[in-house]
Amino acid sequence: MTAAKETKTTKSATHMFEFGAPEPVLNNHISEYIGVYLDTLGEYYRPPVSLSGLADLMNANPHHNSILHFKKNMVLKWFVPSTLMTYASMQRLALDYVVTGMMYFQVFKNGFGKVVRTEWLPSLTMRRGRKKGVFFKLNKDGSKTEFKPGEVIQINNPDLKQDIYGLPEYLGGIQSVLLSEEAGLFRRKYYINGAHMGYILVTNDADLDEETAAKIQKKVQDSKGPGNFRSLYLNIGKSAAKDPVQIIPVGDIGTKDEFERVKNITMIEILSMHRMQPGLSGIMPDNTGGFGDIEKIMRVYHELEIGALQQPFLEINQHIGAGAVSFREPVWMGVQKE
Repeated sequence: MTAAKETKTTKSATHMFEFGAPEPVLNNHISEYIGVYLDTLGEYYRPPVSLSGLADLMNANPHHNSILHFKKNMVLKWFVPSTLMTYASMQRLALDYVVTGMMYFQVFKNGFGKVVRTEWLPSLTMRRGRKKGVFFKLNKDGSKTEFKPGEVIQINNPDLKQDIYGLPEYLGGIQSVLLSEEAGLFRRKYYINGAHMGYILVTNDADLDEETAAKIQKKVQDSKGPGNFRSLYLNIGKSAAKDPVQIIPVGDIGTKDEFERVKNITMIEILSMHRMQPGLSGIMPDNTGGFGDIEKIMRVYHELEIGALQQPFLEINQHIGAGAVSFREPVWMGVQKE
């Protein structure tokens, strides 16, 4: 009598796993006000916000970037270069001021104490020292350059909470810039992913073992699309489905798309935070009437904004001598002043 072979049957469990997690873009804490504190060694004060974050924010949104450069160009358009303040120096000072809310330059004097030359210093790496009049420049290699009292001039856009560093005026609208960037990145990844926001991979295999399930999981994870999308793999051991494998796209936003609405709202908010007319910021009108007479708009903008923007740069004259910085009066084409 032969013994019957014993067959061991392993029941397949229902397997399920998900993959793909939201990917962060720029840090949402760029505008988080941390106050002004002394550095670990106690030599200089730390800025209240991330200055490198403000610089990175320039590339997060085309409108924000364009408006900052527009303001810089408006400073340069009527600027008159001099021996103490060159066009190149003013170009860098203006960009620093509109982005970080402050600017720095070094003064060089002759033996008689007269200023003979100035040199721009980057606001991103300049730090105000604990001792009065002392400034530090943080170098790429981790070292610091210390400037003696009177060598460095700092001009700030005032902040209500402290008077050590300046801050830009657009801080209240940073979340709109970040939201616009996130919407643009999401839309791009949506198309790369195949015009869907993920999928459900369903198999109906009662004999699927743990090893095979692990292999499928690895293959699917290795071939997943860009982030911001979540997908699901599901194996159903007992199913009446006809197809052994199904791929079900989820979250198709082709018919109901909020992308355009989000972009339009953030665009309006960004224009508002900069107090910028759309016709001056490179935005194309969506009607035949356009944005009106651009030259008249520019005249009003100069009257309300550019004149005030020039004042911090004119303050440089108080430190290095009258006439070092001056601006021409605008001449408008075809429009007579009343």
